[in-house]
Amino acid sequence: MFGFAFSNCTFQVIFAKNYFMKNLVEELKWRGLYHDSMPGTEEQLVKESTTAYIGFDPTADSLHIGSMVQIILLVHLQRFNHKPVALVGGATGMIGDPSGKSDERNLLNEAQLEKNVAGIKAVLSRFLDFSSTDENAPVMVNNYDWMKTFSFIDFAREVGKRITVNYMMAKDSVKKRLTGEVGEGMSFTEFTYQLIQGYDFYHLHKNYNCLLQMGGSDQWGNITTGTELVRRMNPEGAKAFALTTPLITKADGSKFGKSEGGNIWLDADKTSVYKFYQFWINSTDADAEKYIKIFTFLDQSTIEGLIAEHQQAPHLRVLQKRLAEEITIFVHGRSEYEKAVKASEILFGNATAADLKQLDDQTFLEIFDGVPQAEVLLTEVDSGIEIVTLLNEKTAFLKSNGEARRALTENSISVNREKVSEDFVLSTDNLINNRFVLLQRGKKNYFVVRVV
Repeated sequence: MFGFAFSNCTFQVIFAKNYFMKNLVEELKWRGLYHDSMPGTEEQLVKESTTAYIGFDPTADSLHIGSMVQIILLVHLQRFNHKPVALVGGATGMIGDPSGKSDERNLLNEAQLEKNVAGIKAVLSRFLDFSSTDENAPVMVNNYDWMKTFSFIDFAREVGKRITVNYMMAKDSVKKRLTGEVGEGMSFTEFTYQLIQGYDFYHLHKNYNCLLQMGGSDQWGNITTGTELVRRMNPEGAKAFALTTPLITKADGSKFGKSEGGNIWLDADKTSVYKFYQFWINSTDADAEKYIKIFTFLDQSTIEGLIAEHQQAPHLRVLQKRLAEEITIFVHGRSEYEKAVKASEILFGNATAADLKQLDDQTFLEIFDGVPQAEVLLTEVDSGIEIVTLLNEKTAFLKSNGEARRALTENSISVNREKVSEDFVLSTDNLINNRFVLLQRGKKNYFVVRVV
């Protein structure tokens, strides 16, 4: 009886362990998140809980959606019972990564770099709980902490002698710059970047038992330099692995992650939640089918079901709506997602004056970006402005008082999405956030009145 119970208990422990060591590489492959890996990487990730890291370059005080792949990769790691390490490159950021760049970056001063590092840490902390006490809790580190006291002579002796110049020059990112294929050569500063990044891997291997470095496919050269340093600076038999993700592009081959206004940032003060939501909702069918695998955590059967449903009625944009919902909630939270949906409904749906008054100033202006505008004085609104006067004399929305009266007779004029007649008088009660009035003729002819 006791023996049977012991055997059953042992079986359950083994079963539980194998369950949590699901094949992460298989998951990444069907999602389109896998580009390449070193031999043995997949086996290592299946065998045991593994510490792995990804580096984030502090070139700005936030991250944009180009970094989402790496953030999501760290989350996948933890979900598969591995331990993620997010490295913020306070030291490497002082040099600038030459990978994929045609020219040397401008060097940041220490104050700007410190601000950028703090901003990136704040962003990453929204997705990974660095205060957790779980066994595989994520860790955040800054390579400036171990590089700031490393003298040039010590670095040259301990690290520089381990890797030959021939090895470093064979990297694609270096070859293209040195041969003039892109840019105008490479400074010694940039040339050392791969050694410093490689040393990061060695430091994390030594202090955190980190066995795997991950990154975009353009990082392969830097990552494999790190695996070499781990092997050469440790006793024989030291293990180190590499895994890269593909660089994400749109279906037409253009660069992913930018809109007409520039980068799509993960901070709402740089890119509003409304604009963030609109970026995803406006994806093409081909891109939405690709992005929903990469940028959400929906399982394979759910995604396949959504794709099939979308193909039956593409005009309903099922994929785009679910993609925008999942990624907006992940980045900004459900309440902000619901506000973004409400903002979209205001522009494209049957919103009311009450709905408009729920919008903050920034979102209101972004919804009606490009709509003609005019200013009226608050003192005039206090006294009341007759609708015909508002439509013509005060705003020139309509060309004449006669045209304004005809439009009102046709019942085609709305103030803040509510139909008005010729006896309507604008007052402060009609103001949106005490600053705006939305005029509308018909369904698509908008005009914004700014009250100053």
